[in-house]
Amino acid sequence: MLYLKEANAEDIEKEYEFITNRPENENGFENHNFGCSRKDFENEILPKFINYSKGIGLKDGHVPETYLFLWDDDTIVGMFKLRHFLNEFLANGAGHIGYGIKKEYRGKGYATEGLRLTLEKAREIVKEDEIYMSVRKDNPASLRVQLKNGAYIHHEDEEEFYTRIRK
Repeated sequence: MLYLKEANAEDIEKEYEFITNRPENENGFENHNFGCSRKDFENEILPKFINYSKGIGLKDGHVPETYLFLWDDDTIVGMFKLRHFLNEFLANGAGHIGYGIKKEYRGKGYATEGLRLTLEKAREIVKEDEIYMSVRKDNPASLRVQLKNGAYIHHEDEEEFYTRIRK
């Protein structure tokens, strides 16, 4: 069964394994915690993930965001970040939702279903009339995932498409 679960201490081992095995930057999805130690993950990173969803401990200019792991039964197959609202930087860039699927699970519908589930949650949290996202032009699979979930291309630049999904 496929479901989303917020970052939590109960699943620390699987969350740690997922985070530390994701590349630092893949298709525009940055992993600032690549290669972190288990101790740092437990004592600093995971508490940050949990607190950020509550708006606690945010750096200047950052907005609350919820870290959601996509599970297939007892295996984490992907991660979605849901920003609760946008500042000017996010409105002109990454938007509300960023996501990544583990390489071995790509092409199997996980991103499409994970985004659908994340959009359900976003519709409860996001204040804006549309949900903003972006996708690098060299990642057509991710663009297809967004389009399948009702996105349209709002505008583009040399490197990215900026998509929107009406709530």
